[in-house]
Amino acid sequence: MALTVLAVAAVGYVVLCGILYSYQERLIFYPQVTAEEFEYRFPHPHDEVALEVEGAVIHALHFRVERPKGAVLYLHGNAGSLSSWGNIATDFLGHGYDVLIPDYRGYGKSTGKITSERMLLRDATEAYEYLARHHPEDRIIVYGRSLGTGIATYLAATKSPKMLVLESAYYSLRDLARRQFPFLPPMLLKYPLRTDRWIVDVSCPIYLFHGTSDEFIPYESSERLLARIRAEHELFAIQGGGHNNLAEFAEYDKRLGEILR
Repeated sequence: MALTVLAVAAVGYVVLCGILYSYQERLIFYPQVTAEEFEYRFPHPHDEVALEVEGAVIHALHFRVERPKGAVLYLHGNAGSLSSWGNIATDFLGHGYDVLIPDYRGYGKSTGKITSERMLLRDATEAYEYLARHHPEDRIIVYGRSLGTGIATYLAATKSPKMLVLESAYYSLRDLARRQFPFLPPMLLKYPLRTDRWIVDVSCPIYLFHGTSDEFIPYESSERLLARIRAEHELFAIQGGGHNNLAEFAEYDKRLGEILR
């Protein structure tokens, strides 16, 4: 009887692992799809950009200001699309920066489907290189939020931007997965997104923002990253800040303004 129970449990465990491996994209990515003819309505001038990548077209919004000081590449979180994320451009345009915000594959008007970490990183690299054709690298700020923090860190480690800004950063997606599914082997995760490894190779200044009450990515994730950073850096703790509301805090607005100036 004991052997039978163990055998059933083992089979159930293997089946569960197989299900989570096969459907992990549904647990990580929550895209909002918009029609190709959808019209974006934002108060600032912008162009729609189509970036051709292997097997897909990445759609992005390029917001512009007169006589820009530089440009921000903004890599957004795991839910929504440019129809809502485009509003974030206001935070940077007022400080004199152009802003490029791409959607991931399957988000908004972007075609294709995310199937690997390599794909995410290559698509982001294409967006960076597009921006670098319009601005010198030493005037490009790479900004990552939530899901985008690991991708942004990879870009800063492999390119030469002016600075890297991380909002609600995870130590790694593998670390987050281990917290939520401690019973599963880490090799099942196709998207480890090792921020902790890439951040070691970043040479530009790094600024981190994290809410002390973040309900999805613990504040300690950013604290742990500090020990890995070799470049100039600073962590801004937003007291009482959650995962999706840091822009509502005066401290965030103040510190971001100081960085951009």
